[in-house]
Amino acid sequence: MSRLLSDFGHELPSAAPALHPPKDARLFRHVPPRGARRPGRGWASGAAPVSTWRMTSEQAPVLWPFISTPGLPPTGAQMGIDLLSGGSFYADPLGWVLDDTVPVTNPNIFSLGKPGRGKSATTKAFCLRMMDFGYRVLVLGDPKDEYEPLCRFLGVEPFAIGHGLPARINPLAFGPLITGWDQLSAEAAQGRAAIVFARWLTLVRGLVGSQRIGDRRVPFGPTDEVVVKAALAHLTGYAHGNTRLRETTIPHLWRLLDAPTSELVAQCRYADERHFLDDTRMLRDALGQLVSGALAGLFDDHTTIQVDWAAPIQSLSLSRLEPLGDEAVGIALTCLNSWGRGMRELAAPGDVRVVVRDESWKQLRLGPEAVKSFDADLRLSRRDGDVQFAIAHKPSDLLSAGDSGSQAVAIAKDLLHLADIKILHGQDRAVAAELETMLGLGPIARDLVTGWAMQGKGRALWCVGDQHYKVATVLHPIERNLTFTNQALAAAG
Repeated sequence: MSRLLSDFGHELPSAAPALHPPKDARLFRHVPPRGARRPGRGWASGAAPVSTWRMTSEQAPVLWPFISTPGLPPTGAQMGIDLLSGGSFYADPLGWVLDDTVPVTNPNIFSLGKPGRGKSATTKAFCLRMMDFGYRVLVLGDPKDEYEPLCRFLGVEPFAIGHGLPARINPLAFGPLITGWDQLSAEAAQGRAAIVFARWLTLVRGLVGSQRIGDRRVPFGPTDEVVVKAALAHLTGYAHGNTRLRETTIPHLWRLLDAPTSELVAQCRYADERHFLDDTRMLRDALGQLVSGALAGLFDDHTTIQVDWAAPIQSLSLSRLEPLGDEAVGIALTCLNSWGRGMRELAAPGDVRVVVRDESWKQLRLGPEAVKSFDADLRLSRRDGDVQFAIAHKPSDLLSAGDSGSQAVAIAKDLLHLADIKILHGQDRAVAAELETMLGLGPIARDLVTGWAMQGKGRALWCVGDQHYKVATVLHPIERNLTFTNQALAAAG
C-alpha cells in the first residue's frame, strides 16, 4: 500500500518504534499465594485457606455496611429522613402489603422504646399525616390522655370513661351486624351469628381469665364455653329463632348463670340445677367480680355514647381509671378492644383506620385468654383494612403475660410475628440482648437502637419486614406542640 501511494506522490508516515516499559515499571506485580520468598516479604510456609461466599444484594450490607437497604416507594406519610440513603422516608403500611416488592404481609405496627425517646410523637405524627390519605384514627383506650390535644385540634371531643361520668360502653353490643337481621335468610343469619358469638366468647374468655384464684388465673374450658354460648343465645333470643334479637350485657349474663332456667340446664347437659351451679361456680364468681368490682358501672350497661365514625379521630380516655391499678386498666382495654372490633365488622371497602393501642402491655398481663383476644385483633387487620398500632416499652413487656415457658408467654412472643413493621426507638444497652434474641437484630442494627437512637428524640430503626431503615422523624412546629407529653414536668420547672 505504501509503494502504491508513493507512485502517486504520497508518502505514509513511518510507524514509531514500540516502547517496551521496563519490567520494574509495572503497577501491580504478581505475588505467589504464600508471599515472595525473600527476607522481609512475609513468606509463609503454608497457603492461607480462602473461602468463597455468595450473597444477594439484601445480604451484602451485613459485610458491606455502606450499602444501604433497598429503598421503599415514596407513598404514604412522609415521616422524616432516611439517614442511610439521605432521602425522605415514607410510611404506607397497607400500600406495602399490596406491593410485592416490599417484604410485608400485614400492616400491623409495634412501636417499642424507652420513655422519652419519641414514641408518642412518632405515633401521633403518623396518625395525623395518614389522615391526608383517607385514614381515620381510633384510639381504643388513652390511659394518659395523650391524644386529647390532637382530638381537640381536629374539632373532636374525646370520650372519657370513669366512675361518675355518663359514658358507658357495652362490650356485648351487636354492632353493625344487627342491621337488617330480620330480613336475612337463615343461612346469612347463621353466618352473622357465628361472627358475633365468636367475638363475645373471646371477650368473656379474656375477662374470666383475667381473674385470679390465689396465684393462678381462673380457667375457661370447653364446658364453660358451651355454657356461656348457650346463655348468650337465650338472652338474645337467638336460641328461640327470634328474628329481632335483644342486646344483652355482662350483668344479664351473670344473673342467668346464677339463676339458670331449666331449659338452660338441660341444654348444657347437666343433671339438675345443683349440678349446674356447682360446676360453674368459678365462672360465675369471675363474672360477678366484673359486675361488682372496681369497674362496676362502666362496662355492664348499654352503650350511652354516639360515635361519629366519619370524624377524623375518635378517642376513649381511660385516665380516670389509673388509680384503680394496671389490672383494671387492662380489663378496660380488653372490653374496649372487643367493642371496637364489633363496630368494624361491617366496615365499607375503603374505610381504613389506624387503631392505636397504647400501653398494650397492661392487657397482655391479664393472662393467656387476654393475650388471645389481642392476638385475634392483629390477625383480622387484613380483613378489616385496619392498621393496628401497638405501643409498648421494650420487647420483654410481652414476656410479662405469664410465667416463663407458659402458653401466655408463647402466644405473646408470637404477637411480634403478627406485626411485620416494627419501630424501634432508643433503648438502654441492658435491653440489647432482648433486641437480638426476640427480634433477631444483628449487631449493627442493635447498636443503632442502643446507641444512635438514644442520642436524640424521634430517632428509630424502622424494621419493614427484614429490611432496616435508620429514620429520624421530623416534626412541624404545630405537630411539636400537639405531641408534647411533658406538660406536668414543664409546669413544675
